[in-house]
Amino acid sequence: MWVPSDEWIENSNVYKHMRKHGIGDYGEFLQRSFYDYEWFWSSFFDEVNFVWFEKYHRVLDTSEGKPWPEWFVGGKLNWTYNALDRNPADKLALIWEGEDGEVRKYTYGDLLREVNRISNVLRDIGIKEGDAVGIFLPFIPETAISLLAISRIGAIAVPLFSGFGPNPIITRLRDAEAKAVITVDFSRRKGEKVNMLGVLRETYAEIPTLKKVIVLRRDKTELVGIEEDYQKLTERASDEFKAPPFDPEHPFMIIYTSGTTGRPKGALHTHAGFMIKAAQDMFHLFDIKENDVITWMTDIGWMMGPWLIGGSLINSSTMFMFEGIPTYPKPSRLWGMVERHGITILGITPTLIRSIMSDESVKNYGMENLRMVGSTGEPWDPKSWHWTFENVLKGKKPIINYSGGTEISGGILGCVVIKPIKPTSFNTPVPGVHAVALNDEGKEVIGEVALLGVKNLNPGMTRGFWKDRERYLETYWSKWEGIWYHGDLVLVDEDGFWYILGRADDTIKVAGKRIGPTEIEAIANRHPEVLESAAIGIPDEVKGQSIVVFAVLKEEVEDKEKVKREIEELFVKEMGKAFVPKEIIFVRSLPKTRNAKIMRRLIRNAYLGEPLGDTSSLLNPEALEEIKWYSQRR
Repeated sequence: MWVPSDEWIENSNVYKHMRKHGIGDYGEFLQRSFYDYEWFWSSFFDEVNFVWFEKYHRVLDTSEGKPWPEWFVGGKLNWTYNALDRNPADKLALIWEGEDGEVRKYTYGDLLREVNRISNVLRDIGIKEGDAVGIFLPFIPETAISLLAISRIGAIAVPLFSGFGPNPIITRLRDAEAKAVITVDFSRRKGEKVNMLGVLRETYAEIPTLKKVIVLRRDKTELVGIEEDYQKLTERASDEFKAPPFDPEHPFMIIYTSGTTGRPKGALHTHAGFMIKAAQDMFHLFDIKENDVITWMTDIGWMMGPWLIGGSLINSSTMFMFEGIPTYPKPSRLWGMVERHGITILGITPTLIRSIMSDESVKNYGMENLRMVGSTGEPWDPKSWHWTFENVLKGKKPIINYSGGTEISGGILGCVVIKPIKPTSFNTPVPGVHAVALNDEGKEVIGEVALLGVKNLNPGMTRGFWKDRERYLETYWSKWEGIWYHGDLVLVDEDGFWYILGRADDTIKVAGKRIGPTEIEAIANRHPEVLESAAIGIPDEVKGQSIVVFAVLKEEVEDKEKVKREIEELFVKEMGKAFVPKEIIFVRSLPKTRNAKIMRRLIRNAYLGEPLGDTSSLLNPEALEEIKWYSQRR
């Protein structure tokens, strides 16, 4: 669907990286990136002018076993030095727009001074190297400043979704033994003020290690007890702070992901891990340049928040941050921001696109500055992919599909701009990540639904789950010997293009045939009245499993039974009678995480009346109540 021109290829970071080392074929470059660890990572550091305070003498040590690697042995670094100090002080580092229209801009020099002030504040209130500090903030400049400052002094950042209630905050901060939290009195969302400080105050008594809460006051909110005023503390703090050197394996962040049980998993990342991987993915996949303005519609609690902050700054580009809903008060707001701020790399989710596809305002914006759209968080359906390609990118620029996870600091699969791209596909494993599609026996397969694994190592892989060594080994290293099991369903076609079909836990087996939920959902979504859908498998005495589809319709639909019949006809035509859903249920919304993933596991459990497990990451838990109602009618 998209084929790169010679100009795209010759100006790309990947092509220049290859040429510099005498590599003429991308396949050769990819294979070398997998196992020539010394060459690949050292040459990447040269590409982005990465500074080591002390150069490592060995890239990788696996003497403790493959799940417990030690990276860049003997080196000393501080990732924030590479994000701030080495960049030109007068270069634009950060643009922020608030939902109320306020805009703030920071040069690298501005950002460095603000980070140094908070670094000194943290030290002054007693935060030491290795102490955990929570970040409970919306996506505002102080969020980036706080993440950088916590890292700069050698403390451990614990990012929290800005929409969390008390219980998930307590679980995470108590598990991490947090000593302090940086927060705000309120955030803005859909024109409303959200009382974040009020939520956080409900947690104080439940976190015995918590000593200080630093509050950014947007109103004249009265502070109590352990709370300190952000502005007052920074006004009297020095803006000088020399970044100390750390061991590459020094902890930098614990970022939690939801598990299928009640306890979330705390993925531990290091100074030479997460941000190096983020920067490398931006460099090779998103072809980021120093004059780019990159953004992702995200939150600090989703890995794409820290990813955007660190990756953009290490690549000496400009990041754009937005607080609130980018389509509020109307969808044209998103396209207006792209033009107004010169955004060149726009990161979204297919869910966001599906929510605004019916709006025609995109046609009023040329967005000539936009170089590409990035997408992650969930698989594309063909309808929304084509809409984005034709309407946002005018059929001329690429969609960089990107999939990986919190535990791997970024991508396993992606797209490079030197190869053609098929709709909804990934045209490559990420350079440096040897992705494989395996059957249950661990054999590589093509043209059939398979499981995603990683055969090599990369520094972005988590160093384990916080205080839970065995759970980490069980989750990623127990299925196949020496291969990271990622838990995604994939398919590699005959041309070498990859497709994500959903999570392995969401696999549906109808009459012995395994099928991913996204393949089913793509057919339901083809109906013009369907906004989005989710497919689950339920027990069936004859077929093993039968399919149930939950679909969200456009508001104006009146004859729902007619729509249901038409969707069934689509399944007969596309997949055959055996795969016609047993039920098609129309709901007001689908339960999603705050990073837009549809939670099929929770849909299935709610429909079958089974325990839900961890629901703390849900944006709209009320969606489950509607599904439970249908369950009771069964």
